[in-house]
Amino acid sequence: MTLTEKLLARAAGKAEVAPGDNVWVKADILMTHDVCGPGTIGVFKREFGPQAKVWDRHRVVIIPDHYIFTADSRSNRNVDILREFVREQGLPYFYDVIDDPNGHWTFDPGQGTSQRQYGSHYAGVCHTALPAKGHTRPGEILFGTDSHTCMAGAFNEFATGIGNTDAGFVLGTGKLLLKVPATMHFRLEGKLQPGVMAKDLILHCIGQIGFDGATYRAMQFDGPGVAGLSMDDRMTIANMAIEAGGKNGVFEFDAQTQAYVDARCRLNGTPTAYTPVERDRDERFAYELTVDLSRLEPTVACHPNPGQRRLAKELGHIRLDRAYVGSCTGGKTSDFLEFARVVRGRRVVIDTFGVPATPEVVHDLQSARWESKTVWEILVEAGVQMTENAGCAACLGGPVDTFGRMNTPLKCISATNRNFPGRMGHKESQVFLASPATVAASAVTGKITDPREFLSGPTA
Repeated sequence: MTLTEKLLARAAGKAEVAPGDNVWVKADILMTHDVCGPGTIGVFKREFGPQAKVWDRHRVVIIPDHYIFTADSRSNRNVDILREFVREQGLPYFYDVIDDPNGHWTFDPGQGTSQRQYGSHYAGVCHTALPAKGHTRPGEILFGTDSHTCMAGAFNEFATGIGNTDAGFVLGTGKLLLKVPATMHFRLEGKLQPGVMAKDLILHCIGQIGFDGATYRAMQFDGPGVAGLSMDDRMTIANMAIEAGGKNGVFEFDAQTQAYVDARCRLNGTPTAYTPVERDRDERFAYELTVDLSRLEPTVACHPNPGQRRLAKELGHIRLDRAYVGSCTGGKTSDFLEFARVVRGRRVVIDTFGVPATPEVVHDLQSARWESKTVWEILVEAGVQMTENAGCAACLGGPVDTFGRMNTPLKCISATNRNFPGRMGHKESQVFLASPATVAASAVTGKITDPREFLSGPTA
């Protein structure tokens, strides 16, 4: 069996499963957020009763993160609905925007969009927060009411997005009926070269198979090249399995996975026991592709979908209006560090927005020093508009006052994960997906630019 088949077989209590089998799977974690949480809660109460209790309060994780830092009253109310449900259910894993369990969330536009407006429990973007808070464990099943839940597959688990109706059913039963997906195999060899990032790898793969090439299939990433990828790299890759239509993305378990998970579970007091799955010798795949990482180049997904692959060096004729670095895919500490390496000592020439994925990333950037300056200071001095309000922000548009949102037709190069028309705001805007390094180089030149042009070091 493949990694995904072994994960689902275990969760279904079966010795083995095969693609196409329909199996009842036990959930280890259900995650929901402020966009889908209220709807999920509504389904749960309608089907199980207004006084019903969730199947296991220690397995429900609620993370408000999407439409948070906006004056839109309905968005603010969604967070309050989550808080009320958490209070009546006694859920321990709620990463609220405010510290008062009986309070109400209201964003204050008078304070501006850049300065922190969250309390000590807030965790930021759900997909980045889940592993950071110790909720992603090898061998487990994670369902989330968000398509990019597949990011947790980086940790050798089956993680996939589900709708509100399915999530409401899981809340009440802890189970879900799934069809076992066939697996596509991506064998990674070699090592990424300077200026090339994990984002370039996944854009290459999606470009190879198309933005619907993995529809309801698992994407398995393994091979000797994985050893050279950090956990942040693997998260970026697994996150975008859905951009090829994938049901999930999954990686092998190794020492890096163990070190990360063990440290995060101990730090947050979450369960530390887990049992990873290992590869079988008789795996059968629906598709196989070997990728030599050393031969990859900075890659861009052009408007209007993630499958429109081109090399950055071929797109220098495309002038840009905006650059954006952030989201679960491009807002991790390592993403900002690569972005900062390019803009350090330089100035961006187009509007450039930076949104850290979590408060922890904000702290990292504001405390880590490169010589006499913090990384945050380097970014601000380069002209990047940074916000301390970690979250999804303009990655999926949001209300018109969302930080970095495109409210007019613009061309934007972004380190986010999706570029369908209207994704980051105005329906006539164009989004070009790229690595943080490519976004940085393009912000400096005002046109799509291969970041390897800047590897010789900063200018005076």
